[in-house]
Amino acid sequence: MTSYPNEKLTVKNLRKSFGDNLVLEDVSLNLMENEFVSLIGASGSGKSTIFNIISGLMLPDKGQVIINGQDYTGRTGRVSYMYQKDLLLPWLKVIDNVSLPLVIRGEDKKKAREKAAGYFETFGLDGFEDKYPFQLSGGMRQRAALLRTYLFSSDIMLLDEPFAALDAITRSYMHYWLLRTLKKLNSSVLFITHDIDEAILLSDRIYILSDRPAKIKEEIEIPLSRPRNKEVTTTELFNDIKKHILEIFAN
Repeated sequence: MTSYPNEKLTVKNLRKSFGDNLVLEDVSLNLMENEFVSLIGASGSGKSTIFNIISGLMLPDKGQVIINGQDYTGRTGRVSYMYQKDLLLPWLKVIDNVSLPLVIRGEDKKKAREKAAGYFETFGLDGFEDKYPFQLSGGMRQRAALLRTYLFSSDIMLLDEPFAALDAITRSYMHYWLLRTLKKLNSSVLFITHDIDEAILLSDRIYILSDRPAKIKEEIEIPLSRPRNKEVTTTELFNDIKKHILEIFAN
């Protein structure tokens, strides 16, 4: 496991089983400040289990979760976690949906709304504060969910296949939107995906997980310069990285 300065998150030697079913075996990874790291693995390989342990929703049988040098194993509320579904509450306006984490933490509703509203332009939601979720497109719903995630904990975000349910055109748009938006934010992102192209385009590093029980098969650095655009996906370097990842899964 590579060691980085300004390390935000360190996962050490995670092991997790459910009954006789061993899901994770000695999984270690890290995430540094303002870094984007993806996890790729087959369905059922334990990616979401890793996220559940990092977020404190689940205890590992063995191992630690270290955030900013402190042990957060089994402790909730420190990182934000966005699922594949947006999980917006249909009876709340968008402004109230995204400000909900602030209200839950005890902030005055009016002040929470004002704080959330300050990010609407950055997240491409300006003018939609008083709309309801059913009035938003799929991409806009995901942007609203991402803003809510950011407001829960802005420095470390766990994103579990947030674009998987979108159509191909919207998903592509969301990739470049996310790249532009993250440049404006002070966030470190751990990202789950099954899409190799998506992982290469977005990431600074990629962890490849084995089949269950999951281990880290390889850690891959992505030496593509930023900012990234559509042209990068047709470069020789991009396709060499993709070929290498496909070979890892084939072995």
